[in-house]
Amino acid sequence: MPESYMKKILPLISILFVYHLQAQNLSSSNLKRLQDIEASIQGYSDSLIRANEMVDRFRADSFFIRGLIQALQVPYSFEYNFDSIKTVSKLYAPDNSFKIFTWSVMKDFTYYRQRGAIQMKTADGSLKLFPLFDFSDFTKAPGDSIRDAKHWIGAVYYKIVLKTFNNKNYYTLLGLDENNERTNKKWIEILTFDASGNPQFGGRMFSYPADNMKPSQPTYRFCIEYKKDGGVRMNYDPKYDEIIFDHLTSESNDPTNKATLIPYGDFEGFKWINGKWTFVSNPFANVIFDEKQKSLPAPLLDEKGNHNEKKLLEQSKKNAKIVADSSLRVNNKTQRTKPGDPADN
Repeated sequence: MPESYMKKILPLISILFVYHLQAQNLSSSNLKRLQDIEASIQGYSDSLIRANEMVDRFRADSFFIRGLIQALQVPYSFEYNFDSIKTVSKLYAPDNSFKIFTWSVMKDFTYYRQRGAIQMKTADGSLKLFPLFDFSDFTKAPGDSIRDAKHWIGAVYYKIVLKTFNNKNYYTLLGLDENNERTNKKWIEILTFDASGNPQFGGRMFSYPADNMKPSQPTYRFCIEYKKDGGVRMNYDPKYDEIIFDHLTSESNDPTNKATLIPYGDFEGFKWINGKWTFVSNPFANVIFDEKQKSLPAPLLDEKGNHNEKKLLEQSKKNAKIVADSSLRVNNKTQRTKPGDPADN
């Protein structure tokens, strides 16, 4: 069967499979209840992001949470997708054992608060839910320990990677935290469940050389912090079975100032080896790129390994323009639109 044909029909097969699952367990009356509740909270979900005033965003957040909990209490709601809710991340675990909801509420460009909840799949369709409370503002050492749901380091997750070691499942979560007006953060978080089934965040499962742009070791979760709107990418690539992210450099030769860190032009990564995410200095060392991959960023180094000042200046001007344009939109009180794929912000 031609590959192009498979690409066209796979999304349709996926949709039909989901509807088949819903038909299996969701009664028509419960499905209607879920659809009605979804319709009632869809506007609040949009206002989480697009409302101009802080009070309206937090009010929408409150009403959205109430409606979401009401919906999740419907039997077999685990199988329902909330497709019209576009401003909230909804990820199923690769083994379908849980679903995690995460989203962000902005006070202003200096303050963001993450929300979240983990819904477990249950045999009888009853609700087993773990609310997640963002503890980021109450700790100066977010990478210091394993944390429970009440002390979660908040992020909006866009990918779950399942790995196993010694017959235990480890769910690696990739997420974005818009942090403040100067920097964004991207997190690699480890999620496990204890003997009682409670979620546990974090683990000493990272191995990498010392680097003043990365967290000091030992760390229980990995973070890269970088210049606002710097376009830093971090995602899991199934082709290479690695987490791949941009190598960063400082615009001002001050790597301790996170607000100056931008993509360097090449990549770093982690590969799962013996129960740890182990550092890979150049994931594409032996890769020959084809014509479709010419969009990769040009290195910010010259042939001698020194900073290419021209390219560095071009990147700085580009980032400055993005920040200026964002500020202008806020000053004009235009609606704040939903960010694109967090993996590319």
